[in-house]
Amino acid sequence: MFRLLQIEFIKLWNNTASKLLIISYFALILCMALIAAIKFDIGPIEFHVADQGVFNFPYIWHLNTWIASGLKLFFAIIIVSMMANEYSHKTLKQNLIDGLSKKEFIASKFLTVFSFSLVSTLFVFLLSLVLGLCYSDFTEISIIFSDLKYLLAYFVKLMGFFSFCLFLGILVKRSAFALGFLILWFAMENIAIRFLVWWLVGKGASENVMRFLPLESMSNLIKEPISRFKAVQSMVAQVGEVMNKDYAVHFYELLIVGSWTGIFIYLSYALLKRRDL
Repeated sequence: MFRLLQIEFIKLWNNTASKLLIISYFALILCMALIAAIKFDIGPIEFHVADQGVFNFPYIWHLNTWIASGLKLFFAIIIVSMMANEYSHKTLKQNLIDGLSKKEFIASKFLTVFSFSLVSTLFVFLLSLVLGLCYSDFTEISIIFSDLKYLLAYFVKLMGFFSFCLFLGILVKRSAFALGFLILWFAMENIAIRFLVWWLVGKGASENVMRFLPLESMSNLIKEPISRFKAVQSMVAQVGEVMNKDYAVHFYELLIVGSWTGIFIYLSYALLKRRDL
């Protein structure tokens, strides 16, 4: 297993574009720490982001995983490019000639996806922990380590999304076309399929159907946390509205995305197994 992972990391690190994207991804996540430094001082108005409770435990786990998940496209580019390079540089055929089985080849890609997801999750955990310890109004152990389910949701979300990108990379063979197909599928889910479901089952029941689609199910794992912020809820209350949004991470949502991850990995192997290289 370590040998397979080592092969993939050597390929990635020797690719300048992949190296820059990996560094940029983690650098952008690190930029979340810069939010704490934002201050506005306009006459009598003083506003410091860190004093508004955005880094309070346990809210910070929700906020930071949601922000970081928006940057996953960087790794999507790396993964589809990784597969495109296997075909264009003929390293896939060479690996198979050297004795690597197709099952081991897919296993090496899955281990890469798993490693990306795990390292990213640990990075967000450590960054959020440091920011929270520096700026949170609540530092009790029971509060600090509550709501860690958002980190689990973040990991599962990355696994599902990266597995989808891996499948597209094998299916299309060209990184630009694979990314184009990813954007097309996103548009189909949010426009064409959503409209079709509304028409067939009605708007009320459509969400129950849409939650089973791949990108929609991944999106549902971590709902937007902005409306959960106390300042936003206070503004809503002042206009007489009531906000009853469900921000929880549900087991069935994790199960749906986990199932899609297994499906995409299996389809990647089945496609590679049947394809004449």
